Amino acid sequence: MYTQTVALRDVRCHALHGFYPEEHLIGCIFMVDIEVTFEPNDDTENLDKTVNYEVLNKIILSEMANTQKLLETVVKNILDTVKKSYPFILTAKVGIRKMNPPMPGQIGHSFVQLSYSQI
Repeated sequence: MYTQTVALRDVRCHALHGFYPEEHLIGCIFMVDIEVTFEPNDDTENLDKTVNYEVLNKIILSEMANTQKLLETVVKNILDTVKKSYPFILTAKVGIRKMNPPMPGQIGHSFVQLSYSQI
């Protein structure tokens, strides 16, 4: 069996996710990664037979615009929407990095990731 991977890396978004009220006002820069695998169809020139990364980008941007307290909720919402849009995927992984999270010290980013597998 062959598997095909479609992925987006470093989708940059300004969003208002965070546990603290001030994070909902100021926001932060987030970087989102998504990767899905599936069994490819023989019709490699038909977008209806594959995972369209433009659709993945729209899903990411839509869910990132929906403010949540926890990134765990955001990654689950992205993953659930991708699974509904592409029920034939075998695996999926979504990760969100919160750049320079507002806490003491010099932190490059915090990171939350969720994976799905039907194999």
